[in-house]
Amino acid sequence: MAPSTNEANQKLSRNALIALVIGSMVGSGIFALPASFGRATGAFGALIAWAIAGTGMLMLALVFQSLSQRKPDLDAGIYAYAKAGFGEYIGFASAVGYWIGCCLADVACLILIKATLGIFFPVFGDGSTPIAIASATVLLWSVHVLVLRGIKGATALNTVATYAKVIPIFLFIVVAAITLDGDVFTGNFWGTEAPDASDVFTQVRSTMLLTVFVFVGIEGASVYSRYARNRADIGFATVVGFLTVLCLLVLVTLLSYGVLPRQQLAGLPTPSMAGVMEAMVGRWGGVFISVGLLVSILGNYLSWSLLAAEVLHSAAVNRTMPSFLARVNAHDVPSGALWLTNCVIQLFLLVTWFAEYAFTLALKMTSAMTLVPYFLVAAYGLKLASRGETYKAFERARIVDWIRALIATLYAIGMIYAGGPKFLLLSSILYAPGTSLFFLAKRERKEAAFTPLEAVLFAAIAIAACAGIYALATGAISI
Repeated sequence: MAPSTNEANQKLSRNALIALVIGSMVGSGIFALPASFGRATGAFGALIAWAIAGTGMLMLALVFQSLSQRKPDLDAGIYAYAKAGFGEYIGFASAVGYWIGCCLADVACLILIKATLGIFFPVFGDGSTPIAIASATVLLWSVHVLVLRGIKGATALNTVATYAKVIPIFLFIVVAAITLDGDVFTGNFWGTEAPDASDVFTQVRSTMLLTVFVFVGIEGASVYSRYARNRADIGFATVVGFLTVLCLLVLVTLLSYGVLPRQQLAGLPTPSMAGVMEAMVGRWGGVFISVGLLVSILGNYLSWSLLAAEVLHSAAVNRTMPSFLARVNAHDVPSGALWLTNCVIQLFLLVTWFAEYAFTLALKMTSAMTLVPYFLVAAYGLKLASRGETYKAFERARIVDWIRALIATLYAIGMIYAGGPKFLLLSSILYAPGTSLFFLAKRERKEAAFTPLEAVLFAAIAIAACAGIYALATGAISI
């Protein structure tokens, strides 16, 4: 069936898709890297962490690229690939996990916007004061109205924001490269006075969830594949966007070690990049980076709003979510999914009032919620290559894709391990009630909720959720 005129007008160019990937990835995380890495590791540990994360995520980007070409009929890939490879409930779990991760990423953006304003206006505090939450609520629903007016208009604004926010990051990198102090960098290299292998391993492990967070968004073009003018642009945008952001992340992290001693880096308030810039050029540098941060996060927030609504909508169109989430308005915007998304963000925003370190919690929970969907995408790529599906006999690309998918799968498993049991339990607390959407969809279709294997999986999630709630109640884990 030919697309409607309005739907055709919403199609995105290659540059818009690249901007969507970069805009989704470059947000609050990169501006917090100097202090986040300074607290965890020295320059050597940072190099190892970025090498592992860069290799793992590059392989994942290449899996997304391969799947977009080999399975062009599967839109909103991060959900559709999991469903095609492992069944309906697994696909649902991937969709709801990724969706909740997007919501948490938006919460992190809102907190950091207010925390940055708090540097100049103390009433906003660390981003979780009553005034900060109230003003974040106003911003939340203002963006909601903007997105309802049309996807293409929102992504055009995101493209402008993407270019605008990269400028202060480039300036930071240039100034840091010029002023880099070799003695300071050498002093920060090992991260400890008497380094050994166990110290380095501990340092690297403590940074891994941070690296996942700053790469979240790599799937932006894949999630929005139904809007691409050319399917070939999806994989290209994913890889180019990833490599661009990886270069920025590595340079920001390593160059900061040549400006301030590690102890001072670790003590910088959020956004720590502003503190490093201020140490290099004076007060104006901190203000400049703070302004760049606000532009960056606004664009990042917009990207996440689009991605969250789209993955819910695509799952609903495929009848894995309730039908009300498949509704679109006159501008072809998934309005039902957008309303539910922003209501959940509002709920999470209220919860941050009670969290001791709201931004850090939102950051790490975003990583924890998106790791399972990433694992399922990589595992689906591995499954296709192992079976030879979509490949010709003796095709060399099959071996290459198998190796890439295997590395990406092992990387996702390693990141889940690095996060530890705390975040698995907290994730289960969110996955379990999210399954109510699956029940509603099955009820609409008058079908049994689970297959026997799916019932066992849901029972395991429910037990983990109960264990997580008990651990929170007893203080065994905290938020």
